[in-house]
Amino acid sequence: MGTSTNYTGHIPYHTHTHYEIYYFHGGKANYLINDRIYVLEPGDLILMHGMTLHKAHVDPETAYHRTTLHFDPYYFHQYIQPAYAEDLLAPFRKLQNVRLQLRGEDKQEFERSLTRMEALYKQQSPHSMQRFQALFLDLMLQIRELCAQPMRTMPSYPSSKERHVQSVISDLEAHFNEEITLEHLQARLHLSKYYLAKTFKEVTGMTIFQFLMHRRIYEAKLKLIQSSESITDIGYEVGFKHPSHFSRTFKEHTELTPEQYRKRHQLAL
Repeated sequence: MGTSTNYTGHIPYHTHTHYEIYYFHGGKANYLINDRIYVLEPGDLILMHGMTLHKAHVDPETAYHRTTLHFDPYYFHQYIQPAYAEDLLAPFRKLQNVRLQLRGEDKQEFERSLTRMEALYKQQSPHSMQRFQALFLDLMLQIRELCAQPMRTMPSYPSSKERHVQSVISDLEAHFNEEITLEHLQARLHLSKYYLAKTFKEVTGMTIFQFLMHRRIYEAKLKLIQSSESITDIGYEVGFKHPSHFSRTFKEHTELTPEQYRKRHQLAL
């Protein structure tokens, strides 16, 4: 979770595998998502699927204040989403990138939630993080309610390209720890491997195999923190054939070796 005030300069055009909640408090800024630009107003809430290119273009002469939350949908689904609740990730997956303009009580309630969450997040204690997750669940329930109408009136995906990319992502999620080739995807999805590779890069800004590496590294992070398995075994389990390739790729993504990552994050629990 992050906030920013009095920002000057440009935020890079980027993509990431996490979902993003962006709330604009004030300032002068345009938000670009792919080829669409949003002129922001206080109270604007943007939900982003994360697999599209986006950036904020900020007026450096005006104080800029926004709150952003990046979260991994796999972690949320596994550890925060209650089994009895409706799918709280649906607004991100179905709407993908949407701006909601909060006003009145909706705006006040959302800002109160963000303020409480930020205070708890800064404490970084086990108890405060548990409370933070509880408030994050409540925030996601608010978002689900705010998105009820947009989800009824907007199509799940704007085109066949997005549907096909989602099919690739779903397939990778089911098989990420196996050997994956474009030929495997072509056979399972009944679509040309050349079309899949081109379309995935066009829609997400990354290649299929870059996404696959992100998914494997994410799974490795969970296992490093939550289990006592050897690092070599974890590398094999998440889909790497050689321990040296696992260690090298892990450090490229996290700037830490698997050993360093485990030591740092297990001590923080």
